[in-house]
Amino acid sequence: MNPTKLKHIYPWVVVGLLWMVALLNYMDRQMLSTMKNSMMGDIKELETAENFGRLMAVFLWIYGLMSPVAGAIADRVNRKWLIVGSLGVWSGVTLAMGYAHDFGVLYVLRAIMGVSEALYIPAGLALIADYHKGNTRSLAIGIHMTGLYLGQALGGFGATIASHFSWHTAFQAFGIVGVAYSFVLIFFLRESPERISIRESSVNKSKTGAFSSVYKSMSLLFGTISFWVILFYFAAPSFPGWATKNWLPTLFSESLGIGMSVAGPMSTITIAAASFIGVISGGLLADWWIQRNLRGRIYTGAIGLSLMIPALLFLGFGQKLWGIGGGAVLFGIGYGMFDANNMPILCQFVSSRHRAAGYGLMNMTGVFAGALITDLLGKSTDSGHLGRDIALLAIPVAMAVLLQLLTLKPQVVNKTND
Repeated sequence: MNPTKLKHIYPWVVVGLLWMVALLNYMDRQMLSTMKNSMMGDIKELETAENFGRLMAVFLWIYGLMSPVAGAIADRVNRKWLIVGSLGVWSGVTLAMGYAHDFGVLYVLRAIMGVSEALYIPAGLALIADYHKGNTRSLAIGIHMTGLYLGQALGGFGATIASHFSWHTAFQAFGIVGVAYSFVLIFFLRESPERISIRESSVNKSKTGAFSSVYKSMSLLFGTISFWVILFYFAAPSFPGWATKNWLPTLFSESLGIGMSVAGPMSTITIAAASFIGVISGGLLADWWIQRNLRGRIYTGAIGLSLMIPALLFLGFGQKLWGIGGGAVLFGIGYGMFDANNMPILCQFVSSRHRAAGYGLMNMTGVFAGALITDLLGKSTDSGHLGRDIALLAIPVAMAVLLQLLTLKPQVVNKTND
């Protein structure tokens, strides 16, 4: 192939390669939640909800705590090998879970998965952002995000495999796929040429140690008002984002008076399909708008958040299928538009030297927001106020829209200096 043509095509090859990694990232973490009933017969501790909750929570807390560390690492090493290693380790953990017969072993493996999966997202998004500048960045990030959505949906098929074969087979099969795909990345994934030159320059010019380098990154990030605003902009939708992941089936069931066997698929499929539409349309719109206005991506993200406000009111107070279903569709579209533009907006305020660290901090904020709201909505469900409290989540989202529009005023499409 002509080298010039390959240069234009390869950025999309990177998106395709990492799309599969994103799918495996979410699929492997979600499988456990669907196979509890299959595993209880072999591991008695899982018969209690408390122990199963511990198994789910250890991943969430370690993933959140590791995210900023993962971002700092990704800004300082070759991201190709970090991604390959991350995928190889969590896939190996998934494979090993298929041979586990003890709760303690599962607990340790789940903790290791939290560390290894946290290493991927900041590195993967930063690599895509380096390959896609200007008018393709939001669409590229958006396409990558569809891999996360599909992986979350496919994680449910772990239960299908477990019912036809065994839960051991489900973990082993998906683990082998991931390990094999890590070898594909070794041959086809490449670090961006720009990043290689930056790292070589840093090695030649910088005499500071790793600790002082990380300290500099954190100081630069936390020393700007824009980054604090972006952190809040990211955290505010994470409250309803995690609420819909964990509590929407329950809300559908209670508000519509239908069984969970129907409410579960209805709610998750609706959100997933709408998010696909939102993430692609949001990517295309932002990439078109940024060529005409430096705030194009910010305006697109604001539109997405604005759609989520009435969506949460429909979800929270609706009693009919058209109201709750329409709210779910509106929410998915809005969240997808928001999701496609998080890293692209960060790129307008943070240079490529510190983007992974910045996204790692954003990821930690979002995960901890999700952990907090999941617990609070559990109490709301017990007291019969789930719908009302989901509707109230429109308040922080509205605050994020106002703060974003009033304060985020980028000077460039792609920030290149510290």
